[in-house]
Amino acid sequence: MKNKFIETVMIDLSHYGLIRFTGNDALTFLQNQLSCDVREVSHEKVQFGSYCTPQGRVLTSFLLWQHENDYVMQLPASLITSIIKRLALYVLRAKVQLIDTTDAFVRVGVVGSAAAILIEKITGLPYNSDKPLQIKHSEKITIIYFSRQHIELITSIEDAPPLWKYLTQYAKLASINLWDWLNIQSAIPVILPETQEMFLPQMINLDAIGGISFKKGCYPGQEIVARTQYLGKLKRRMYLAHVATADTVKPGDPLYCSDTNDQSIGNIVNIAPSPYGDFDVLAVIQQSSVETCEIHLQSLQGPSLQIKPLPYSLPA
Repeated sequence: MKNKFIETVMIDLSHYGLIRFTGNDALTFLQNQLSCDVREVSHEKVQFGSYCTPQGRVLTSFLLWQHENDYVMQLPASLITSIIKRLALYVLRAKVQLIDTTDAFVRVGVVGSAAAILIEKITGLPYNSDKPLQIKHSEKITIIYFSRQHIELITSIEDAPPLWKYLTQYAKLASINLWDWLNIQSAIPVILPETQEMFLPQMINLDAIGGISFKKGCYPGQEIVARTQYLGKLKRRMYLAHVATADTVKPGDPLYCSDTNDQSIGNIVNIAPSPYGDFDVLAVIQQSSVETCEIHLQSLQGPSLQIKPLPYSLPA
């Protein structure tokens, strides 16, 4: 009989890091620093968000959830040290501790048509809704459901070996490129060191995926983010696109169109090889240029971007 888990793959997600916020003032502290409404985060609900400069430029995008009485933030491991250092400047007398718990936990992606079935087999917890960004906690594993076929498992270093051994019975090991590509297909931006301070939160569509609250109080950059929202001055948005090229493409690479000659009209946010060939990207581009001319990568002579539909609608 054919193994029903044969199409499932597992992916090492060690390129992500974790910051744990603990203490009586953790909620208040985070509410005063982040673009999302931390009051909406719970043991059942994960939230996208950003941490910005006072000028409203994104220093990091992240996932945030609650575990026991603490809050956990997941972001690229390459940004952990700098983000902790910057946030720590604002702790002052608040009763909150910022702890780098990256090395205490293992993160594994499980992808495939039978991913949710496999997770239920491991944890006994069923996937019972098509609502994105569910989170569940078993005794030893935290489960984040981006969708039925796109799931992340987080477990302690001690509990990781038996979980990994079990997963290998039903899932093949796959490259991190697949996980990055799935994030791109879901139009989930990941800010990296190369793209820090390039974009406002709305430019990377965080307002479309619940990563910005316009009803909460102040946080760094809030005045500029709110002004952009209410005065309608947002000229750039993030697009999903395909690029046919064999050349190296990097986050932050500039984009051009003939209407503006040598003036850049946007930048690459994320890139991953497509399983169907060439590359798929997330790119922040001047909206008027997308509507009027062909977008080129790195120079006017560079390969063109084929704009694809986003998987969600943008706010008016």
